[in-house]
Amino acid sequence: MITLGIDCGTQSLKTVALDGDSGKILASASKSYGLIEGLPTGHAEQDPAIWWDALCVTVGKVLSDLGSRKSEVGGIGVSGQQHGFVPLDANFEVIRPAKLWCDTSTTTQCDEIRAKLGGREKTIELAGNDILPGFTAPKILWLKQNEPANFQRLAHVALPHDFLNLKLTGALRMEFGDASGTALLDVRSRTWCRKVCDAIDSRLVEMLPSLGSSLEPAGNLLPELAMDWGLPTNIVVSAGGGDNMMAAIGTGNTLPGVVTASLGTSGTIFACADKPVIDPQGEIAAFCDSADHWMPLLCTMNVTVATEAFRNLFGWDHAKMDEEISSIPPGADGLLFLPYLQGERTPNLPHGCGVLHGMTTSNLTPAHMARAAMEGVTLGMAYGLRQMESLGLKPSEIRLTGGGSQSPVWRQMLADVFGYPVVTMESAEGAALGAAIQALQAATPGSALDALAAHCSPVRQGSGLEPKRTDFYDDLLERQNALREKIMPRL
Repeated sequence: MITLGIDCGTQSLKTVALDGDSGKILASASKSYGLIEGLPTGHAEQDPAIWWDALCVTVGKVLSDLGSRKSEVGGIGVSGQQHGFVPLDANFEVIRPAKLWCDTSTTTQCDEIRAKLGGREKTIELAGNDILPGFTAPKILWLKQNEPANFQRLAHVALPHDFLNLKLTGALRMEFGDASGTALLDVRSRTWCRKVCDAIDSRLVEMLPSLGSSLEPAGNLLPELAMDWGLPTNIVVSAGGGDNMMAAIGTGNTLPGVVTASLGTSGTIFACADKPVIDPQGEIAAFCDSADHWMPLLCTMNVTVATEAFRNLFGWDHAKMDEEISSIPPGADGLLFLPYLQGERTPNLPHGCGVLHGMTTSNLTPAHMARAAMEGVTLGMAYGLRQMESLGLKPSEIRLTGGGSQSPVWRQMLADVFGYPVVTMESAEGAALGAAIQALQAATPGSALDALAAHCSPVRQGSGLEPKRTDFYDDLLERQNALREKIMPRL
């Protein structure tokens, strides 16, 4: 059987076709798009219509590449950028553009919700997570306060992957994994937290989709779409999930003890756990995964968004950037970068900014700045990893995925900074592959997701790298932490 995996990201949407028998990707296609321009600082929005357009274009391209084998397609799975708020009216029509995970315009709303619930400690006690600007909950209150006419029309709350599932199946539901990223879910019981919802609006619970297992399908592909795409009828659409939850499946992270680091626009490190892992500080997200387990996760908002900014500034391709960074010693001769170009989630600095510190006449070169940028974002992820260690999560190795994992220089730096061996996967598709694997499980009742993930997402043999400079980077992390606390104390 062939399944399609769709990953709706912040900058593009990708569709892949997975051969379930061989575990190989047969075809892939992607389409880029951007954010709505001209919005005030801190606002990040997209029109959901661009996601659907990109899905139709890329699915069409992949099916064309499959040729006669498209008759073997039996399932579709959708991965979506987490936390985005897609407001729908009573007719399931989009009311306004979606506010995205990287929108930091809701700090006031976070404070208001938290205050109504009795403070940060009580909020975490109620739902397992703090209310942070990236999450969905404060975006709903923002709509209520800033666009009351639109809020009056609000009948259904959807996340990006839910919206695409709705377009594919005609039904709106939400699975536990992506739902946990709304901050509206009690992650312990996997039910909507009425007190958090009421702190926003007494009608909100009625606007939320029904919840269901992440292993139960969302429905079947609409007959008219199957006809348009030349596909068989009764194609299963799996529950799908958030991009991090799908990347977990796509890296074989479906059993407790496995840890994945994803290096994309944002950076995430996440593990699989057999029970909720609650951080009393609220810095490590207590999410559910999309395999009916739990997924403690750290998220930093600035990874390739920062490294790509410097690469583009100097006009380099990726190979040239690796070459230049390799020419500079660890620590960039004293140049240190605080990478908060678009605020930050971990630590919680929604109004943070980037800082180059320690500049001298000898280290103010493009190569030094590029090295400092790569080290800065990696140290930012290590900050959260140390917090995860304090909660009892200590990996034997870390599986890498995302665009940044393609850099040999960066992979060694990750091992050095994290202090653990790192490995890469045979496939770099991550979230799109995870969505295809989940679809394969949904389309073959009785199959085990763990076994399918192991078959379709093996570790690349010989890819392991051992840490070499952990003590050095531990000291550099302390320096970054101290500098950040002096310049921009956390809220």
